Amino acid sequence: MTRPSLNDLTAFVAVATHRSFRGAADELGTAPSTLSHAMRALEERLGLRLLNRTTRSVSPTEAGFQLLARLQPALGALDEAIDSVTALRGKVAGRVRINAPRLAAALLVRDVLPRMAERFPEVTVDLVVEGRLIDIVAGGFDAGVRLAGSIPRDMIAVPLTQPLRYLCVAAPAYLKRAGIPKTPDDLKHHRCIGHRLPSGKLYRWEFERAGQALTIDAPATTILDDEDLMVDAAVRGLGIAYVLNTAAAPALKAKQLRETLSAWTGFEEGVAVYYPGHRAVPPALRAFLDVVREASKGR
Repeated sequence: MTRPSLNDLTAFVAVATHRSFRGAADELGTAPSTLSHAMRALEERLGLRLLNRTTRSVSPTEAGFQLLARLQPALGALDEAIDSVTALRGKVAGRVRINAPRLAAALLVRDVLPRMAERFPEVTVDLVVEGRLIDIVAGGFDAGVRLAGSIPRDMIAVPLTQPLRYLCVAAPAYLKRAGIPKTPDDLKHHRCIGHRLPSGKLYRWEFERAGQALTIDAPATTILDDEDLMVDAAVRGLGIAYVLNTAAAPALKAKQLRETLSAWTGFEEGVAVYYPGHRAVPPALRAFLDVVREASKGR
């Protein structure tokens, strides 16, 4: 039996992981038909069916799953070995494409990008700011940034921040006019600024006190899909906003906003950078992740 080439094995891993010839073709920079022919040739060479194909889907057979489980760590180790040699050149170069919402992008610009520019000047960081949640693999990104709890399970997460707290904030003039809520249930008598998620649903406000958890649908009279705009709306007296402490911090410091319902600790969740776990990590992305880890420890 002729030993399969490294290119054929790499192509098989891509197809089996994406469960799609098109997705694998996008990753490898080739045509889906080329991959399909290569997989049939690989199966003939091995004398085994590795992939089940229908008009709409591709999935590994039992033999395919066994081969995939052995190949993924082997190819990853091979990539790491090559990277370790090329690192001897003393330079890390390349492009890293990152997808992040605006607040996370601001953290990257403040804490990560300056260190990247100083330590890895030949790495280009292509940061795309986008509010909606996307498939970073399909979108051609090396990594993304999300709240840790919303990261898909097949991704590897690197913490960017410590857990962040959600706050209820409002302008002093609004609270003087409408009164200060004492409990989350009092919010039904207030004007609230709702947060529309990329899915189209409104974000539900989460509270906790003495072990008692409470989630409510705040009566939104203004609805926005951007936290910076929500903070601005609260500053302008449009009602109470439920936002991350990092978003509200400047306005709170300037006394344009006041926190309310502070006895009810807002929901806490950290932000993390995430990337596909099935791929070898290229040197430029590895350098970026190392700087993210370093920055997060410094907070």
